[in-house]
Amino acid sequence: THRNGSWKVEQRFYPDDAEKLYGLGQRQHGYLDQKGCVMDLMHRNSEVSIPFMISNKGYGFLWNYPGVGQVALGRNDTRWTAEVAHQIDYYVVMDESPAALIQQYAEATGMPTAFPEWGSGFWQCKLRYKTQKELLAVAREYYRRKLPVSVMVIDFHHWTTSGDWAFDPDAWPDPSAMVRELKSMGMECMVSIWPTVDYACRNYAHMRDQGLLIRNERGQSVQNGAALETFYDATNPEARAFLWDQVSKGYVEHGVRLFWLDTMEPEIIPLELDNTRFHLGNGMEVGGIYPLCHQQAFHEGLTGMGESAPMTLGRSAWVGSQRYGSAVWSADIPSTFDSLRRQVAGGLNIGMSGIPWWTTDIGGFHGGDIDDPSFRELLVRWFQYAVFCPIMRLHGVRRQAAAKVKPGDPIGKANPNHPNVANEVWSYGEETCALLSDQIRLRERMRPYIMKQMKLAETTGLPPMRPLFVDFPDDPQAWEIEDQFLFGSELLIAPILSEGTRSRSVYLPVGSEWRDAWTAARFEGGTMLEADAPIERIPVFLRAGSTLELSC
Repeated sequence: THRNGSWKVEQRFYPDDAEKLYGLGQRQHGYLDQKGCVMDLMHRNSEVSIPFMISNKGYGFLWNYPGVGQVALGRNDTRWTAEVAHQIDYYVVMDESPAALIQQYAEATGMPTAFPEWGSGFWQCKLRYKTQKELLAVAREYYRRKLPVSVMVIDFHHWTTSGDWAFDPDAWPDPSAMVRELKSMGMECMVSIWPTVDYACRNYAHMRDQGLLIRNERGQSVQNGAALETFYDATNPEARAFLWDQVSKGYVEHGVRLFWLDTMEPEIIPLELDNTRFHLGNGMEVGGIYPLCHQQAFHEGLTGMGESAPMTLGRSAWVGSQRYGSAVWSADIPSTFDSLRRQVAGGLNIGMSGIPWWTTDIGGFHGGDIDDPSFRELLVRWFQYAVFCPIMRLHGVRRQAAAKVKPGDPIGKANPNHPNVANEVWSYGEETCALLSDQIRLRERMRPYIMKQMKLAETTGLPPMRPLFVDFPDDPQAWEIEDQFLFGSELLIAPILSEGTRSRSVYLPVGSEWRDAWTAARFEGGTMLEADAPIERIPVFLRAGSTLELSC
């Protein structure tokens, strides 16, 4: 026991060598079937802990504990550990169908909210557009090229001081006019919101005095690395209300309704949850619920002002985040083919964990040189994959040899001379631009189909992006495939995950005939074939009966 009367708790179950296990949030280990894995139950940048898993033996298991722990899915022992807890709480659902298990879990933790129409198109972003002038120049160029963009995204350090939750007027002199112009081009404006509060910001003293900040159990206030800042306490209803009031004044009054919730694990540096006190308790026992509470603040704020389908893009989530309009992206990942490979499993597993809206930084977040032919090939393959993700969003901090960017250079307002490397489709040369533009147009043609899948998720919890076995549970081979997926019930996607690859093996599940989306060739279910993958496209197959036509 601990001195406060809590316990370290372990719950053990007999393992089964033949069992396959899916879900458990978003991990970067690259495995779809997580049997044999050992995982920390805590959030990190690029790791989202949602302690719900689905077994091929016909059950779903939720370890209903938001504190720090571990799950070991070993051959000799299945072990769930809670480091600081007052009770054991787990929940089991049973059904032979994976889709039914997902639905039962959603019924218990909350059905996904409505997916907004604006979310189904292409999103343009980079680290970072520093001024209103720069952002509008990019938007106008997309519009001039007749490339449809749904969302233009403004990243961090657009503020004067963290915790003011407002635009820097020197860089963003007329955000209301900016939002109106973007709308005239068919684009929405999304703004990055951080939960950090700088000691020098206008809100710090009030939030400190009213108990609206997280604090330490001992010693000085929580700091974020070398920065003199802390975090607002999302687990406190009064703090959530105060945050939304500031966001309303700083952004909503200018017409901004779309918010990107970054560093929301929260990313405390150094991470000492035993020394962190939230409104709901010690960080070791309750820290995992912070993202859900943060998402709740925005969902309640937006619905309170009449938004019918609010959705935020966040870097973390917890059990039930889907009921607060929460989309998740896989955070600050490397710009490599190996990283792309790992995202496939990560996206499928978070979908099996109850979060249907998910995406990645197309091209990865860091390490991509815009003039490097290898990176350009990676970007093309990532675009082709992202067309068939729930959200298609280009982002990243790019390098360029001519800009003399060095690894470890500070990024952001602390270094205003940081080279502003481009990340628009035309930044990669006209040949690559043509390939990327084709993918944007394909995504635009698919939007009616995408919205149909999102409506289905809203009523059943079924993620649009899912493993083959969800729709084909009676096909044993469908449970073995980890590098293909379904996008809705009609599309089978086989992404290209290595450089220089121009064909790959594809398995077509038993229970349907299939049609090559590009050549119209037909195949029986149960077929393993070698599919062509020229640089212009990845293998995509249509299920029998589909009326979709992907070719223009």
